[in-house]
Parts: sequence; structure tokens; C-alpha cells
Amino acid sequence: MFSTLLGALPVDPDRPAVAGDATETRLDDVAALGATGLELVSDGRAPTRPEDEASSVVARWQAATDASPVPVKAVLLGPWSGAVSSGAVSSGASGAVRSSSGAASAGADQLRATILALAAAGCALVEITEPDAAAIATDPSATAAFSAAHRRLLDGTEGIHASLTLPPANVDGTPPAVLFDLAYASYAFDLIGGPDNWRLIVQAPTDRGIIVGALGLKAGADETREVLVWAAHYAASTNGRGLARVGLANAPAAPGSPPPVRAEMLRKLELVAEASRVAAVEEPGEMAALLDRRAVDPRSMSGGRFAPARRRGPVRRARTGR
Repeated sequence: MFSTLLGALPVDPDRPAVAGDATETRLDDVAALGATGLELVSDGRAPTRPEDEASSVVARWQAATDASPVPVKAVLLGPWSGAVSSGAVSSGASGAVRSSSGAASAGADQLRATILALAAAGCALVEITEPDAAAIATDPSATAAFSAAHRRLLDGTEGIHASLTLPPANVDGTPPAVLFDLAYASYAFDLIGGPDNWRLIVQAPTDRGIIVGALGLKAGADETREVLVWAAHYAASTNGRGLARVGLANAPAAPGSPPPVRAEMLRKLELVAEASRVAAVEEPGEMAALLDRRAVDPRSMSGGRFAPARRRGPVRRARTGR
């Protein structure tokens, strides 16, 4: 059981702009993320792009790792979303996807070289994020192109923990084999923008990790810690997966939606980290003591002591035969 973030950390509005190399790591973001209690962080910035030089991506990850007391993942924009952002993939009026030949595959080739370079440098987890790939749930041509690009991306990367972050939307219309026949070790699902994604999670093979994005970023979103603990344990129960293959995270912000301010984002990540620690408690009684008693026993009253109701006479006689 571990906790992590999905997406980028908003920029500190009080920090002056950083001059110099555009790939320079914001080391104060790394420190701020580590202070939330998350067990796995990133450098807090937007994902690197497929066309970014592998050496610069490795340098960015290495700088963050050197500054972090906890493990750091590298976050790369996936080949499909990279093609979308470059204009090589677009959606027509009918919703059908149009793509230039080979755009996603070319991005996959570039990303594969970057993944191999990161692995050689000692990076333990590489996250491939596909925020613009919602079409795979509805458009067969997009589904086929997405699958082909990711197979190409992962070819020859056996032994590397590659994780796929799916779009902030319901993608449960995607045939499960399209995702789970890929050689990803884990998958991150948005369960706020896409609650029906549970239908995919329950079909994920036992040996695949599941990262549940269960805390919304919008103002007023439910922040009940008990709901986060439940989400982690439900994911662990699917196919006998176990908590060792489950991660807890925020739900990523949808493309184009305003993220929360930096301080609010960090506060929400502290909640994710705390819920992950509670969910990892092995002794049921100890875990129950850390939760709101109303989540453990619906008959308990807020702030009061639970006492089992006395059985009525007729019920007792029926059970005893008297």
C-alpha cells in the first residue's frame, strides 16, 4: 500500500520565475510533496513530452531524486496524448478520431528510448500518462491506434515497472484486453471523473497494480477519509489483488479545468497520505479505532458509545425454542 499524486503541483504564486534551462527541476516542489507524507512523488511538474531528449528527462528525474527523501517517479506524456497535443490527432464533428499516419507510433519510439535511459539511471517507476485518450472507450479506430502505440512503446522494456495513467473520464467502454494485454505493471484510474472505471478495475489481472484516484480536486469535493480507505480496500479485494498491489492518489484534474491553488492541493495530498497509512493497518480493530465509528458500525451514534440493542422477548424465544 502506498500513496502518490496524479498530475502536476500548481506553481507557487509567490515564487519568482526560474531563469535558465527550461528543464530545471523545481526542487522546492519536491520538498513540498515529500512533506505531505506521500510515499511516492514526482518532481511536481507537467509530464515530459515524447520529443524531449532522453538525457534531459533523466537529468530532471535525477535532480528530483537527489532532493527527495522518498522515491521519485518519472512522469511522461503518453504517445496518444502527445499526438493530440501536437495536432496530429483530432476529433471530428461526429466524434470520430482522425490521426496522421504513424504520429502515435513515432512518439512511442521516442518514449521507449527515454524509458530505457531512465531505467539505466536507476529509476524504479515510470508513469505514462494519457489525459487525452478518452476516445479509446468509444471509437474503435482510436482504440486500435492506442493499443498499437503502447505495444510499440513497451517492446523491449521487460523488467521495468511501467505504469499507465488513464484519462480523467469514464473509459469502461474500453475492451479490458486492450489495456490488460499491455505489459504495464500497474494502472491508475480516475474514480471521481470516471466512477464507472471500477468495472475495469475488477477485471484487471491479479498481478497488476491498481492506483485509485479517489480524492476530487474541485472545491467542495468529498474528503471523507473513510471513503478513501474503502476505495483502497475494495481495489485490493478485486481478484484477490491484496494491498501490496494498491496505491491511493488524488483524482487528476481534467484537461482544461482549473487546478486548485497550491496550498489546497498540498492539503488534499496530506489527506491521501494519511488515508493510505490507515488503510495499510493490518489489525482490523486497530484500523477501526482510527476511523469514524459510523463508518465501522452504522448503528453507532456520532460521538457516542455503541451498545448493542437488547433483543426483544419474542425474538429470543423464537431462537431458543421457548
